[in-house]
Parts: sequence; C-alpha cells; structure tokens
Amino acid sequence: MKKRSLYALALTGAMLPMAANAECGEVSVAEMNWTSGGIITGVTAFLLEQGYGCDVTVVPSATTTAITSLAENNEPDVVPELWVNSAPVYFQLEEEGKVVKASDSFSDGGTEHWLVPDYVVEENPELATIEGILANPEAVGGMFHSCPDGWGCRIVSDSLAEALDLEGNGIEVFHHGSGETLAGAMASAYENGEPYFGYYWGPTAPLGKYNFVNVDLGGYDKEVHDCNQDTECNQVGVSSFPAADVFNVVTTDFAEREPEAFELIQNVSFGNDQMSALLAWHQENQASIDEAVVYFLQNNQDQWANWLSEDAAANLEGLF
Repeated sequence: MKKRSLYALALTGAMLPMAANAECGEVSVAEMNWTSGGIITGVTAFLLEQGYGCDVTVVPSATTTAITSLAENNEPDVVPELWVNSAPVYFQLEEEGKVVKASDSFSDGGTEHWLVPDYVVEENPELATIEGILANPEAVGGMFHSCPDGWGCRIVSDSLAEALDLEGNGIEVFHHGSGETLAGAMASAYENGEPYFGYYWGPTAPLGKYNFVNVDLGGYDKEVHDCNQDTECNQVGVSSFPAADVFNVVTTDFAEREPEAFELIQNVSFGNDQMSALLAWHQENQASIDEAVVYFLQNNQDQWANWLSEDAAANLEGLF
C-alpha cells in the first residue's frame, strides 16, 4: 500500500496551514476522468488552495458532463483540459459570455500523428515522409496500425489510407480492437527494435516513453481534413492533422469574482513533451495521480512558481 502523498496531506491540512487570503472563497474545479486531466486538476487545486487560500472542491467530471453542467448550472468554476473539438457547445457558451478560455492546457494543443520509430528513420531518413514510406513499405513492416471502431481518428485515418492507397502500395491497414492493443503493439515494436507504422495522439504516456517520429503528410488543409472526418464526403484527400484546441476554461462569474485566482488559471499550461513524460513516469511507477502531482511540483518549481502572484509564491516558498 502506497503512502499518502504530500499533495493529499497538504489538502487535508496535515502538513500546511491554509494560506491566508480572505479574498478567495469557494472554488469548484472539474477533474476529468483521464490521467492528464487529473494531474492538471491536482496541480491547479493545490496552488489555489495552498497559494491563494481558496476553499476548493474537486468535482469528478468528463467532457460531456462538464460542458452540460456549464450550460445548465454555470459550474464548475474551473474546467481544466476541456477538448473543445469534442464539446462544440463551448463556443456557444463563450459567445453568450458564460465561459472564457483561461489558457491552453498544452503548449502545442492536442496532437495526432502517423508515427514511425526514430531508429527506423535513422536507418532511412526518407521514412520520415509518407512518400518515403510508400516507396519502402517493407521498411515499416508492411502494415499501418490504425484506430479501433468508434474513434474519430479511425474515420480520418481510413480516409487518408484510401487517398494514399496504402493497400495498393503494399501496406496492410490493421484496425486494432482497442486502445490497449494499439498502445501494446507500439510498445512491443519499439522495445524489440522492430519496424512500426501507425497512429497515435498526444500528449500520452507512450510518446513520453518511446521516441517516435511524426511522419510528414504534407501541409494541413482544413477543407480536405473536414472531408476526411465526414463519413458522407467522398472527396477524400491528403492532409496532416491539425492541433486540437484543449483549453483550461472558467466561468465568467468566476473570472470576475476571483480575479487573482483567475490570473493563476491563465498561466497554467504544460508542454506537450513535458506532459507525455509525466504520464510515462506515472505509468512506469504505477503511481497515483496525487503522486504524479507531487512529482511535477517537486521537479518543476521554477515553472509553476512563475504562474503565481507574489503573495501566493510567498505562501509556498520553501515547501519543495
């Protein structure tokens, strides 16, 4: 049984006194039901409570749950890591003045890729391009590892496979039955030094643990990409994936009610490689989310200290 983390102890008041800040009251923060979302919430809640003296309530949530609650109840106050491409109602709420984007959760947004291992590209640099792969299918194992049914990336990757005629160029398209088998195939190939070619997204633990190269599919063309993700569009073509908008969102009421706390949320952002590495550490160490929060706080103090006001920084000075 793992020891309770510093984060958990601090939030229960066992290690730190509540920061003195009478101006910050009750704040509700959503916690998305995936690891990176939990980590961002944990870091945010810790800084709000221990740096600004807010009375934080963490609310278990998910994309649809969070956006519905914002629309119907104007809460939670803070929603970290909202993938707005999966929650288009966000833009309506923003237009109505109910919510506001505080910051980008990830510096490069959510990313999607067709990938090959770095050692494959080291042996043949042309394999960093789709043209090189089509000309040398055996060098990537003659197979493309695609997404399971029901995933949005399955539709786009199927369209790209058709437009590029992967099968006609000697590359079998293999549709995985689950995200676990897709990640497992990726890990197995890399750990055994085998050729591999497939889809994955970030930030994620596999991209933090293994060195893969993003295959150059050419430029991004919005019209082509939109068609590629529309099952009723027959004019498929080749376009790279756009970065997905992933925001830390707050209600307008919160931004006006707690301006100092809102300023903190405006600064909370993680590098994509940084989050992938953090997720890899979490996975490799079988850590809890609380422990991953502590690991981030201990090893990135210069970063998060710059997110804080002078008073909040003073409240946390010397803790780590």
